[in-house]
Amino acid sequence: MYKDVLLDHYRNPHNFGRLKKKTSDALLYNPLCGDKIHMDVLIKDGVVEDISFTGEGCVISTASASLLTDYVKKKKISELNTLDRKAMLDLIGIEVSAGRIKCLMLSHEALQKAIKNEEKN
Repeated sequence: MYKDVLLDHYRNPHNFGRLKKKTSDALLYNPLCGDKIHMDVLIKDGVVEDISFTGEGCVISTASASLLTDYVKKKKISELNTLDRKAMLDLIGIEVSAGRIKCLMLSHEALQKAIKNEEKN
């Protein structure tokens, strides 16, 4: 069911851990399945300079967080406004059932929350 790439990102997630220097963070929890994502971001001059995440979750949740953090590094915040469900589905490259969309979107929601928290500061 899962592509080898997704399994690799699940077993060996990229950007996993906490940032020593960050400008914002966000913690999200999916009570339906227990997935949890804590995302740290370092934003400088409107660009995601660094990003990392920690948490626990299913293959889709962890792999999508790993892929998303790879994707957004060095991107302008303005470029990330186009990230939506379709973009996340394209990023992971598999179809996801309606019941697993929340797992897929958890890291996206954490990123958006961290960006909003940064904008408030």
